[in-house]
Amino acid sequence: MTIKRIKSGGVYEDKIGYCRAVVAGGWVHVAGTTGEGETVLQQCKSALQTIEKALQTAGASFANVVRVTYMLPDAAEFEPCWPVLAEAFGDHPPVATMIECGLIDPRLRIEIEVTALLPE
Repeated sequence: MTIKRIKSGGVYEDKIGYCRAVVAGGWVHVAGTTGEGETVLQQCKSALQTIEKALQTAGASFANVVRVTYMLPDAAEFEPCWPVLAEAFGDHPPVATMIECGLIDPRLRIEIEVTALLPE
């Protein structure tokens, strides 16, 4: 099996020793991704852009995502993101989990992780 590693240039990739995504066995595993901005909505949109780029580099799109995990330090901030998330996944909604937890930097409001199946 061939494994393809996709880097995005994120500040933590080299510090921690991981890559944005790994393509293996027909699957695309995108690491927990945070975004830029002050608000949870800005960070959510930015994270989705980074995820979309990783998926495209792997040969997939949001339509191929089968699982998504949202991690937020404050669950009350999740609802403002719902319209953006619904738009991103459109007619192909994945299974989803939202976890309230601490993130690596207190300025971060949301982290998003996805798994996608490569199209045939």
